[in-house]
Amino acid sequence: MAVPLRRLTDAFRPGERVFVPAIAGESALLADELRADPARAKDVHFVSVQFPSIDTLDYLAVHPQARLTAFFMSPSARQALPSGRAALLGEDYAGIAQLLRNGPAVDLAVAHVSPPDEQGRCSPGISSDFLPLVWARARRRIAHINPRMPRTRGSFSVALADLDGHVEADRPLLSYQDPAVSEVDLRIAAHAAGLVRDGDTLQLGIGTVPLALGRALSAHRHLRVHAGMVTDVVRHLSETGALDADARIITGVALGDAALREFAAHHEQLWFTDVSQTHDVTAISRIPRFIAVNSAVEVDLLGQVNSERIGGALQAGAGGLPVFAQGALLSRGGRLLICLRATAARGTVSRIVPALDAQAVCTLPRHLADAVITEHGAAELRGRSIEQRARALIGIAAPQHQTALADAWEQMRAEL
Repeated sequence: MAVPLRRLTDAFRPGERVFVPAIAGESALLADELRADPARAKDVHFVSVQFPSIDTLDYLAVHPQARLTAFFMSPSARQALPSGRAALLGEDYAGIAQLLRNGPAVDLAVAHVSPPDEQGRCSPGISSDFLPLVWARARRRIAHINPRMPRTRGSFSVALADLDGHVEADRPLLSYQDPAVSEVDLRIAAHAAGLVRDGDTLQLGIGTVPLALGRALSAHRHLRVHAGMVTDVVRHLSETGALDADARIITGVALGDAALREFAAHHEQLWFTDVSQTHDVTAISRIPRFIAVNSAVEVDLLGQVNSERIGGALQAGAGGLPVFAQGALLSRGGRLLICLRATAARGTVSRIVPALDAQAVCTLPRHLADAVITEHGAAELRGRSIEQRARALIGIAAPQHQTALADAWEQMRAEL
């Protein structure tokens, strides 16, 4: 039986690699402890799949000698890279899963779980994406047992008997507030909804366009969901009758507010599993009519997608986009929908560009291009010639940038 700890950080040892939960699984108890006693983070190497602007705890800021292995760029990681305190890995979610499952085992894994059931098993609740991949191989395992963490259905649970220590503490769960949806988002969503059919299986990212798309799909029926993360969009689709009531909703994380957590706790078809399952290209390819809906920073006239870098600065990571893109295009009847606003900087910068340059990252190569959608329409690229692709993309660019793009394409074509 696990030994009760006075503090989670009592299990921390200098020089060890510690996996800590992130996003919906972030532990407010662990954050409180580290802020109250920063010395506990000295010489500790944290490993965490934190998402920019969602996670609240900055491990590098806790102590000047703390270290972090990160998979998404953040302001603190950017600042710590030159000194070597932070290491940024360039893996997508499938690569992260392989690394955590097959790479060096962590010394300590921290879980954030529900109270145990009659069999002494705790649920990971609304976050089961990466923890299962490190848990069995971790040299030691501890848990924050939180009565606010809902018990959910899924492929992984934590046995109280397997813990090396635990702390029971009531703490608020990380809450995510949906951003406001604009008129532009609604226009993009309307174009995207026209490419979604009744009975399709959806993967939706986070952000304003998926929120708007959720509204646009309210009248659809028998939709299914297979995604790395679900947000309030899925609850909305369920409540409007758009989802197939008999189909499992597969995900790794539920990110939202108290209403979504209540939905996750009681929806019998919501199934939580790890990234090796949610982001398995082979499994996704076997799902008929799998529709991946994702965003981008910019798309060039060849159909290449940059979803990570703005003005030369990394803003995020590849995440699940490469896997979902490949899986969707291998799926029978599947589609990849890349949704983005046509401009940035109040209309002065086109996000349909002639070519990705040295300040961009090619997250998706041109051979994975399918449909690109802005508020001005949908450009169908799959199976089209490079000339047809370029013309289609110019056609969904903002009108004030179309002439410059057409001129740039004429020059590019002459040099191909």
